[in-house]
Amino acid sequence: VGVYASKLAREMNFPKEFIERVYIAGLLHDVGKIGVPDRIITKPDKLNDEEYAEIKKHPEIGAKILEPVEFLADVVPCVRHHHEWYDGSERGYPERLRGDRIPLPSRIILVADTVEAMTSDRPYRHGLPLDVVVSELHKFSGSQFDPTCVDACLPLLEREAEDFIQKDQKFDI
Repeated sequence: VGVYASKLAREMNFPKEFIERVYIAGLLHDVGKIGVPDRIITKPDKLNDEEYAEIKKHPEIGAKILEPVEFLADVVPCVRHHHEWYDGSERGYPERLRGDRIPLPSRIILVADTVEAMTSDRPYRHGLPLDVVVSELHKFSGSQFDPTCVDACLPLLEREAEDFIQKDQKFDI
């Protein structure tokens, strides 16, 4: 997710320091899953409502883990808000922020995380093809995703295709 997010930030023409911050936030975005029970993290089926409520705590847990680390202070809000929905709907969490109130790195990470999740094999399904990912990005642009981030991601996916989703990539400014 860190590599995908940094590529997206680069595509959006952000400066090196911002791209590095997005990369680090992307690496750490799910650190809060340490505080979620293994039975939920490793469950091979769809989560029930109670389990989903537990997994939704991971952004706040991650932020609390990172808060004492002084040099990561600017990453904490990015981790805390990486599951907010752009339209502010109740499907976003933890605070149901909307639009520009969501830190920009969080909006970038959400797109990168979604691309990674959809293209990765899971115990309950195989990774999805890029045309399905592109369709979902279009479908949820403006609701789940910041349209500016989607508009930057689509040409990147078109240009790089399967190379974009290679799992063994390294960070490169």
